[in-house]
Amino acid sequence: MTTGSAERPHPAHVVRDAYEALAAVVRPLGEDDSWLPTDCTGWAVRDLVFHLLADAQRALVALHTPTGDPSDRDAVTYWRDWTPDTDGAVQERRWNRVCAGMIPEFGQLKDLYLETAAAAVTAASAAEPRSRVGTQGHVLTVADLLTTLGVEATVHHLDLTVALPTAPGPSLAGLTAVRATLDGLLGRPVPLDWSDEHYARAATGRTPLTESERHALGPDADRVPLFG
Repeated sequence: MTTGSAERPHPAHVVRDAYEALAAVVRPLGEDDSWLPTDCTGWAVRDLVFHLLADAQRALVALHTPTGDPSDRDAVTYWRDWTPDTDGAVQERRWNRVCAGMIPEFGQLKDLYLETAAAAVTAASAAEPRSRVGTQGHVLTVADLLTTLGVEATVHHLDLTVALPTAPGPSLAGLTAVRATLDGLLGRPVPLDWSDEHYARAATGRTPLTESERHALGPDADRVPLFG
């Protein structure tokens, strides 16, 4: 489904819907499911759920880290620091796998993720969208922070479900935010009739571009992945 013309939802609703959609996937998973592959290089489901837990923890920390400094990133420019295949990205993949492996039972990890994500949604709903907060060495408005969190959760929702064919899909609000973010990074609406899901996968390097897609994108094809 393409939602390029859809009205953008409130950032707090993006986080709420994206996190609740993810919770619906994670909640019924068992130990055997946790070893299934994902679309994140080298990560099984349990590794990605650990990463999602870290995202929810970061959301809670950021929402309680107010600052009077001016914003130096917004919901689009935030992603320019996050590109795949850098040394930092490789090290983060390894660190995440090691840490996830230290939790002996997936049920423990799952419960911790679900309760932390729910707390992050509550904090997001109570935050003032125009206030500024610090995260990962940058300053964003709360509204922009929440949008980035919803975008990351939605992209990882697609990663998480590649080997879970009956799992529910991402939220409409999350997919709308992903499309707006990718169009912002591209500098124009993508000139292809891509579904939201395919756009998210192709523009972040999960799905290779075909020759016809590269032709339609022109020089912009060499900029893909826009983030990863």
